Amino acid sequence: MARRGRRRRRWRRIAGFVLGAALLGSTVMAIDGWASFGKRPDGERLARIQASPQWNGRKFVNPEPLWNDMLGAFVSWARSSDVKVPEAPVPVVPVDPAVFDTPPDSGLRVTWFGHSSSLVEIDGARVLIDPIWADRVSPFRWAGVRRWYDAPLAIEDLPPLDAILISHDHYDHLDRSTVEALRERDTRWVVPLGVGSHLEYWGVPADRIVELDWWDETAVAGLEVVCTPARHASGRSPVDNNKTLWAGFVLRTEGHRVYYSGDTGLFPGLREIGQRLGPFDLTMIESGAYDAAWPDWHIGPEQAVLAHRWVGGGLLLPVHWGLFNLSTHGWTEPAERVMAAAAHAGVPVVIPRPGQSFEPADPPPPSRWWPDLPWKTAEQRPIVSTGVDLATGS
Repeated sequence: MARRGRRRRRWRRIAGFVLGAALLGSTVMAIDGWASFGKRPDGERLARIQASPQWNGRKFVNPEPLWNDMLGAFVSWARSSDVKVPEAPVPVVPVDPAVFDTPPDSGLRVTWFGHSSSLVEIDGARVLIDPIWADRVSPFRWAGVRRWYDAPLAIEDLPPLDAILISHDHYDHLDRSTVEALRERDTRWVVPLGVGSHLEYWGVPADRIVELDWWDETAVAGLEVVCTPARHASGRSPVDNNKTLWAGFVLRTEGHRVYYSGDTGLFPGLREIGQRLGPFDLTMIESGAYDAAWPDWHIGPEQAVLAHRWVGGGLLLPVHWGLFNLSTHGWTEPAERVMAAAAHAGVPVVIPRPGQSFEPADPPPPSRWWPDLPWKTAEQRPIVSTGVDLATGS
C-alpha cells in the first residue's frame, strides 16, 4: 500500500510538472501573440480618425460594402485545389545588395520579393512597400501560414530607405518582427489612419510616422506619396475589425508615376484615382488570394487587368501572390489568369521571379518560370465584385 501511495504521488508530481510547463508555454505564446495584435488608436490619433469622412462613428467603412457568401466559402475551402502550394523549390533570384549601388538608367526600378513586398526606386528615392520578412503571417511565431521560400534579400542587406509604406494592418502586409527589424533606420513610415498606433507600440519613433486619410499626401525625398481609396478591411484581432484604415498609394515625381492598389475589390473609385493622379508608368495591383464567395475583398486576375486600364496604367505588375497559401486556388493560377486576361486586353504585363529587379521602361517579357499545373480559367471560376458596372465602371 505504501509503495502504491508513493507511486501515485510521483505520478501526481509528474502530471503537475507537465501541466505547469504547458500553462507556462501557453502563457508565453499568448503574450507573444498579444504583442503582435498591436494597439488600438487613442488620444489625438483617435480624434483624427473620428474626423475622417470614412469613419461612421464606430468603424471605417467602404464606399461599397463587402459581400460574403459564408456557405459558399465553406464549400470552396472543402474543394480547394490540390496544388495550392509548390511541391518543388520556387526559382527565387537571390538579390545582390550591390545592385542598389547603381541607380536605374531610366530612373525607375522595382524589385519584387514575393506577395506584396517590393522595393521601388524612383528618381532617387527608395520606397519599401508592405515588407514581410517573417516566416509566418500570423500573430504567433509557432502557428499560421508559412512562406514558401526565404526572402530573396536578408533584411539587414536592404539599402538605405527613404520611406516604408504599409497599406493596412492585416498580417500579410504588416508584420511585427519585420517592423522591429527596421525600426532603428532613419526612415519615414507612411501609413493609413490608425496604423501608426501599431508601429509606435512596436518601437517606431512617433516623429517618423506619417498617417494619411484617403487623398491625403506627403512629401518624402523629392517624392509625392498620395494615399488612395481601396475597397477592403482591416484588423489584427476579432475585436478591432475596421478600427484602422486601409488604402493604396501613388508615388509621383516629375519623371514617373507608380500606383500600388493595396488589397482591394473592384470599385468605381479606381477610375477617379486614374483621373486625379494618373496616368501611370507602372501599376502594382493585387491579383491573388481570391474566391467567388468573397469577391469584394480581393480583386482577382481579370479585374486586376480591368483596374489597370481604369487607372490609366502602362505596365502591369501583378502582386499579392507567389509566397503564401491564403485561398483555395492553385498557387500558379493568378499568374496564368493575369497573362491570359492581359493578352486579351492588349495590356503589357511583367511577372518577375521573386527577387528579380526590372525597369518598367525596358521590362523582361513575361515568361512562365513557374511549373505547368492545373488551374481554373475565368469562365470556370469567375471573380466578379458586387455593386459595380464592369462596362461603365460605375
